[in-house]
Amino acid sequence: MNSTSLAVVAAAIGAGIAYAVYKRKVSKKPKNSAFVFIKPHANTPATRALASSTLAAQSISILREGELTGETIDEKKLIDQHYYAIASKATILKPHELNVPAEKFKAKFGLEWQAALDSGKVFNAMDACKQLKIDAMALDALWGKAKKADQLIKFGGGFYCGLIEGLYVFNGFFMSMRSKFVTPGTSIYYYVVEWDQAATSWEDFRGKVLGPTDPKDAPASSLRGLIMAKWQELGLKEVPNVGDNGVHASASPFEGVAERLNWLGKRCKQDSYCKAMLRAGIKDETIQAWSVDPQVKIDAAGKKGSLFDALEDLDTDECIDKLKLLAAL
Repeated sequence: MNSTSLAVVAAAIGAGIAYAVYKRKVSKKPKNSAFVFIKPHANTPATRALASSTLAAQSISILREGELTGETIDEKKLIDQHYYAIASKATILKPHELNVPAEKFKAKFGLEWQAALDSGKVFNAMDACKQLKIDAMALDALWGKAKKADQLIKFGGGFYCGLIEGLYVFNGFFMSMRSKFVTPGTSIYYYVVEWDQAATSWEDFRGKVLGPTDPKDAPASSLRGLIMAKWQELGLKEVPNVGDNGVHASASPFEGVAERLNWLGKRCKQDSYCKAMLRAGIKDETIQAWSVDPQVKIDAAGKKGSLFDALEDLDTDECIDKLKLLAAL
């Protein structure tokens, strides 16, 4: 074999290796993958069957499914982590750990923030229930009265304080929402799903497959639309509404990762999209910090906003590009 022939063979081998590497990279490219769960009020065998068939009809594969009881959700504070921005003030952090704007607090209640802390009359919502010896629904009723009496102040998104029975209580409204998930005997039924983004965009997954937050506005063929139309047939006790709309699904690929890490106790290296983020240069500690939807810089001017909102409805590739941009900021 002459030198020219050898060169041709070597080039062919090189091209073959390059193609094999390319194929491996393509095969590792993650699909759109979300965490979906049927909410406790709608978790019936009939709703599960409807969810499975509706997802399958849209060529959305179910990779894993299962049930989590209210007792487990309560013990591990899974719903608290899920709604961290709200729940951190209501159940996870103590008042002295919160960044309370002292001037706003004094302007509303006529008392210095530190003096309120020193008085022993400041509680998060969970501890307020214990202090007042009431349940979540009773606290919710008192929170409503405080609102009508103009005894509430909003410090920021999902950050409220109310004067209730002589106590300063943070995010008292959250306990009634939480109770729907943690009451003994209740449960959620979850699905880990994936699909080809070329066939269904994330925006269409949420808008057309899942349906809008208000089930009255949901397309008839969407999951929320079907649950709305068949609620009695499915065994639900009440007609669905904005809060109890049947089913939840991740709003972006990143939110899907955050929810799988929380609800399923997975580590980043056990999740295909989380690994893709690591390969893209997003640090593990950044992923962990961002999984609770913090306020981050969203533009070069330094404007801040919700991380989850900034990523909403992006497909896998777009989401990683956006994450890299946000990390650089």
